[in-house]
Amino acid sequence: MIVSGLHVYPIKGCGGCSVASSAVDLTGLRDDRMMMLVDDEGVFLSQRKVPQMAALRPSLADSSLVIGGESFPVVADGPRVPVVVHTWHGFGVDQGDAAAAYFSDALGMPVRLVRTPPDLRRETTGETTGLVGYADGNALLMLSLSSLDGLNERILERGGEPVPMNRFRPNVVVSGWAEPHTEDRVRRAAIGDVELAYAKDCVRCAVPMVDQETGIKAGPEPIRSLAAYRRTVDGGVTFGMKAQVVRTGTIAVGDKIDVLEWRS
Repeated sequence: MIVSGLHVYPIKGCGGCSVASSAVDLTGLRDDRMMMLVDDEGVFLSQRKVPQMAALRPSLADSSLVIGGESFPVVADGPRVPVVVHTWHGFGVDQGDAAAAYFSDALGMPVRLVRTPPDLRRETTGETTGLVGYADGNALLMLSLSSLDGLNERILERGGEPVPMNRFRPNVVVSGWAEPHTEDRVRRAAIGDVELAYAKDCVRCAVPMVDQETGIKAGPEPIRSLAAYRRTVDGGVTFGMKAQVVRTGTIAVGDKIDVLEWRS
C-alpha cells in the first residue's frame, strides 16, 4: 500500500493543489484549510451553497496566496474577526480589502478571506481526538483508489457516468488495497515518519455532486449510488476515513503505508 496522491486545499471549499510531499502538522497537511471565506456575519462559505467555489484554484507561494494571476500577501496575525464553522465559534485573521474584493468579485457576493490565528486550538471529536484548522471536523481525509473503483462500477451499472477522485476532496489517496473501503478498518497507520489514527467515517454531504472543474452541481451521482450501499443507521452515507495526526513529520507520494492496528 502506498500514497498515490496528496492534496492540499489552502482555502476551505475552494479547489485543491496536488503536491509531491507535505509537512504534516497536528492539524493535518501543512496549510490545508487554514484559510476560509466568510459572509458578512462571519459564517463560512462552502460548495454546499456556493458550488462555484470549486472552480477557484488558489495556491501558496513565498508567504503569498496566488490565484488567477493575482497575489495577496498572507497576513499571519493581525485584526481578528469572529467566525463560525458549523457549531464552532472562533476567530480569524482578516486578510485585507484587496483579497476580499477579489473573491467577492469572483463569487458575485460580499465575502472576506480569513486565516487561522497562530494561537488557534480547535479540538476535534471522534474515536481519536486532536486539533484541526478550518476543516469541517478532522485533520485528514483518507480514501483508496479501490473504494472509488468499487463506487464507479455501481454508478456504471445504474447507467451513470463515473466520477473522479476530486469529487471527494481527499487529502491522502491510497493505492494497493484490493478490497474497497479497507481504509474504514484502519485504526492506526504510519506513513513516512507520520502516524495517523482513526477518528470517524466520513459522512458525505452534497459536495461530491459538484463538478470540481466547473463549479457546477452535476448530481445525483455519486450520492445516489452511495446511498444504495453505504447508508448509516442515522441516514447519512459514508465514503472515506477521517483521521487525526498523532505524530507529525512529512508525507510524500510513493511512501509506503504501514497499518499498525486494524479494527477488531
